[in-house]
Amino acid sequence: MHGGGSHGTAAAKHSTRLAIALAMTATYMVAEIVGGLITGSLALLADAAHMATDVVGLGLALLAIRFAARPATPQRTYGFLRMEVLSALTNAVILLLLTIYIIYEAYQRFLAPPEILSGPMLIVALIGLAVNLVSMWLLMDGSKESLNVKGAYFEVLGDMLGSVGVIAASLIIMFTGWQLADPLIGAGIGLFIVPRTWILLKQAVNILMEATPANVDVEKMTATLGTIPGVTAVHDLHVWTITSGTDAMSGHLVVQDASRWREVLREAQTRVRKEFGIDHVTIQVEDEAMRSAEAQLGF
Repeated sequence: MHGGGSHGTAAAKHSTRLAIALAMTATYMVAEIVGGLITGSLALLADAAHMATDVVGLGLALLAIRFAARPATPQRTYGFLRMEVLSALTNAVILLLLTIYIIYEAYQRFLAPPEILSGPMLIVALIGLAVNLVSMWLLMDGSKESLNVKGAYFEVLGDMLGSVGVIAASLIIMFTGWQLADPLIGAGIGLFIVPRTWILLKQAVNILMEATPANVDVEKMTATLGTIPGVTAVHDLHVWTITSGTDAMSGHLVVQDASRWREVLREAQTRVRKEFGIDHVTIQVEDEAMRSAEAQLGF
């Protein structure tokens, strides 16, 4: 017996903004790569590399939304909702690998600093900062609701900070001639995003491992269900996240009078929805005899 919620995802309503951010990012990425090659700036190329992961990340996010909208099938009873989580996981892994490469390249440039064209570097970075700020504004609301959009938002945030770093590096080189500012800030751009990326990676892995959502207290839920009149025990209670904005719960309630199962089920569903914000609720109501039979079978 269950109460089904909507299979719409939190990211879907932000798909138009994701598409606009993708178009802006892809366009500027090309300009930044060209600018990095012309100026010889690692900081600019590092920022361009972050832009490239943004293009991949935003593209994956939109692809995940399309897959998530597909109806469920007998083979995939939840449809493709987990595609959003896989997208976020992919983004996090790419960013971590990219950081390793940037640090390696920075080390090589410390050994042999190239000549940097600070003027063009500054112009490209200023344009990049404007593009990143607009993209962040487009994705800000969605990042509060969807892990998938949050992944894209963090990548754009990393790019925004990268653009600030490139601006700083270009100004230092322009006014002091200290060429090592470029690889130093380039490495910093790579490292700065690591903590946020690690958090995103942990969140995605927790969902794939079907861990209890951070905002749900299972002990409190068990106690709440146990106070329903007629309920004598609560067991096999599980809470997990299917995808961002879609949590699910299942459990067994033991009752004194099995004939009252409808009232007990209705009250349990109501409490879980109102107090814990979970719409997809699956509950089995059973009497002591059934519970004893389950125990003998090892359930």
